[in-house]
Amino acid sequence: MENMTKRIALLDILRGFAVLGTLGTNIWIFAHLGDLTVITTFHQNTWWNFDDFLRMLILFLVNGKLLGLLTIMFGVGLELKYRQALRKGNTWPGVYIWTSLFLMAEGLMHFLFVMEYDILMSYGITAIIVAIIVKKGDKWIKYTMQVIGSLFIAVVLLIFIVSLNAQVSLGSFHDVISLYQNGTWFDQVQYRINNLLPLRIEAIFIIPMNIFLFLLGVRLMRIGAFSPHEHGKKIRSRFVKIALLIGVPLNLLIFVPGGLFDLPVRYVFAPILSIGYIGLISIVVEKWEHFWLWKRLENVGKMSLSIYVTQNIIASILFYGWGIGLGGNLHSFTIILIWFMICIFLILFATLWLKKFQFGPVETVRKIILSGVKK
Repeated sequence: MENMTKRIALLDILRGFAVLGTLGTNIWIFAHLGDLTVITTFHQNTWWNFDDFLRMLILFLVNGKLLGLLTIMFGVGLELKYRQALRKGNTWPGVYIWTSLFLMAEGLMHFLFVMEYDILMSYGITAIIVAIIVKKGDKWIKYTMQVIGSLFIAVVLLIFIVSLNAQVSLGSFHDVISLYQNGTWFDQVQYRINNLLPLRIEAIFIIPMNIFLFLLGVRLMRIGAFSPHEHGKKIRSRFVKIALLIGVPLNLLIFVPGGLFDLPVRYVFAPILSIGYIGLISIVVEKWEHFWLWKRLENVGKMSLSIYVTQNIIASILFYGWGIGLGGNLHSFTIILIWFMICIFLILFATLWLKKFQFGPVETVRKIILSGVKK
């Protein structure tokens, strides 16, 4: 029982680390008022000044990597739900379909009312697809990963080859910046409604990648990658070696100006470092297992859905014109400092909330709704 507790604690710690880390990417979009060029190098034609370099250094560490980690952890959660259904003799996917539909609905509200780069809608669709694949067994999981992984990499490679011979640009974000700097909250909601499909292109594009990473999370659970025993430690140690030998060199390509490697780094190379983060964080947690931060990150992981939504609401209030209006006026160091301050607040929020309640606020609403479905 003690080992199982530690194992589950590690999963929550990883999930907490991942969800706070996604803000490390989104914070730049908030701070620069929806200008996506700040997380790419498309408009970077020369080497970096210090402010740009500091921004890209943080993005090298987090952009795509923590999103990949969070996606893998969603797959781990799906596997745990699957095992629970088997133990209880419940139908699979059964209620899990309703959980996924709730995630899609929550994601739609988050997209409309908070930020247009929501990931939850994509996760909800992915979860339904993966739940069906998992029911079919290990052979289907392996086959799907091989096929969909190969196809996705081929598409990214094709886009990369095309970009070698064509001038690729994200276009101007002047109107978007003006909207988030001067528009009301209602104006921003209207903008998201009117541009629903264009703003959801990435969410659709990454579904194959999400399926692969969800299934990777399932397989990692099944091979014992999170086991507290020696077998699990050896697997996680290999993750670190893979990250150092392959992941780091490939992700360093993000520092090449001109935007050439932005796409392959975010969608193909970043998940390699996500795996490395699993190994590295696990080793650090095991070495200093009584460090005070782990329990706090575990709390964040337990209510990760609530934390994900809350951190984006806070960032909206801080940076958009209808709120405090800090966006567009800050240097990279200040943006990083605000990110850390938000993370500290969220860690305290999760810790205090879970002293009073068993689940986070969004998780509680989901539990109430799903309990009605079960009845």
